[in-house]
Amino acid sequence: MTNKGRLTFFCGKMGAGKSTLARRLADQPNSFLLSEDQLLAALYPDSIHSLEDYIRLSRRLKSVLRSQVVSLLRMGVNVVMDFPGNTRTQRAWFREVIDEVGCPHELIFLDRPDSVCIEQLSQRRELEPERATFDTEANFHAITAYFQVPEENEGFKVTIH
Repeated sequence: MTNKGRLTFFCGKMGAGKSTLARRLADQPNSFLLSEDQLLAALYPDSIHSLEDYIRLSRRLKSVLRSQVVSLLRMGVNVVMDFPGNTRTQRAWFREVIDEVGCPHELIFLDRPDSVCIEQLSQRRELEPERATFDTEANFHAITAYFQVPEENEGFKVTIH
């Protein structure tokens, strides 16, 4: 039997640095990065105008990717998913994949103060002007209202950054 790949995913508010860390971790040998932002932008350009749009399209994307993620993990590929695990519901999807494959995993929680996240969002708007309409302080606060810190009873191996 071959070794299973490791599933790495993230929890952190908008602007906490999840994507930056994901890219760095995926630069390791035998690692594959999946970025929700990149995939949603490529598959559904100009389709996300509200939180409801994001939730609907994110669910659709994960339903399509699930079998591929499972296959990669079973083949021994380390999968770094730059997809948020910011609510219990979002993390439940990762739990299902982990349980199906029986693979090692790591939930990286980027625990940053709101002020740092808002400043990093401001910098990101300058570097990526196409995100300026969504990466606003108002959206930060609206989305952060749903944020749930991972709890021990969810059963994840959590690393806090």
